[in-house]
Amino acid sequence: MKINPKVPPAELAVGWLTMFLIGTELFIFSPLLPTLAVNYDVSSKVAGLCVTTFSLAYMVTAPLFGHVSDRVGKRRVLICCLLAFGTANLLTASAVNFPWLLALRLFAGAAAAGVSPSIYALVGDAAPPNRRATWLALTVSGLLVSIALGASPVGLVGATFGWGAVFVALAVFSLVLVALNCWVWPSDCRHEGAADPPRNRLAVASLTRRLMPMVVWGTGLYGVYTYLGAGLVALGFSKSQVARAVMVYGCGAIAGTLIGGRLADRLGAKCTAGASFAGLCICFLLLFLACRAGALIDMAIGLSATVAQLFFPAQQSGLANDFPARRGAVLAWNNSALFFGISLGSFIGGEAVAIGGFDMTLIISTGILFAGCIINWIVVPDPTRLQINAPGNPT
Repeated sequence: MKINPKVPPAELAVGWLTMFLIGTELFIFSPLLPTLAVNYDVSSKVAGLCVTTFSLAYMVTAPLFGHVSDRVGKRRVLICCLLAFGTANLLTASAVNFPWLLALRLFAGAAAAGVSPSIYALVGDAAPPNRRATWLALTVSGLLVSIALGASPVGLVGATFGWGAVFVALAVFSLVLVALNCWVWPSDCRHEGAADPPRNRLAVASLTRRLMPMVVWGTGLYGVYTYLGAGLVALGFSKSQVARAVMVYGCGAIAGTLIGGRLADRLGAKCTAGASFAGLCICFLLLFLACRAGALIDMAIGLSATVAQLFFPAQQSGLANDFPARRGAVLAWNNSALFFGISLGSFIGGEAVAIGGFDMTLIISTGILFAGCIINWIVVPDPTRLQINAPGNPT
């Protein structure tokens, strides 16, 4: 792929900023939910549908946009979806009723589904082959940093100037990023040497197997994370202590993502992802013991987040390397698999909490992640085997 030679790190910096925008949009509704519930005269539970509709739209439409991006160009899809994303935010600022707000969140989620996979695929194309996982990890870190530096400050802006001002600002930021992305991605050329191979059952089966670790990882991790706050409150944590624990989790997740990218470049995707699965099993057991003892809980949470996020850049770089001809579509399917895992984890975690509290959630999630370790070992091909096979889609 031809990239802009003017500023070598520009592709990475703009990719990071774009993911920071998407992350801010995704996480901003948590601090805004009470305000939205009052303004639209609905309960907090109903207001939470804003997050559900956004996530569902993302999960369903991401593969479609990934397929289109491989056909018409990743840059073209990225720019069009960023424009749509900005429009959705601008309209959200003036939503007259709650059903209209939900419809706009559906629109925004679909637009975001065209932005994130396109950015991942473009960064994967632009990155040096021996640093692809590191570049993808740095790009993903924009999503994680937005929890602390995006959603939290923007939530304060919403409380001061009104929630409508938040979405106007996000719309303006989207337009700025349209210009920046137009600059750093000047060509819609496909990946070098990548033909458009015909679909076949073998390729579909190979991709399905490769997405299984992502679904299991999302299920195991978010089965715990979704109910972490409730579990800590049940242990007697105050709101400030819960906020501190979430901040520790966020910092650990950022560190894990950056470390995971470097490890995947050096050790390979399969080894790094497997280490994440096995290590997270141990960390959740340590968190279980820390909760029982009432000590070192923050440390166990931070360690769990760090080890967990080793997986994501390894999974992305592995897919980008294994499916170069369909990088946009494959990374989009990977994002959908993540959201499916998150939804499944939330459901299973909720059932576990109802049965035996947060302790039961940790035990069940540990079992799920142990199964993921085995699945990862079976379905992810070794680099040596990929070198023997024909380039493109691993068998």
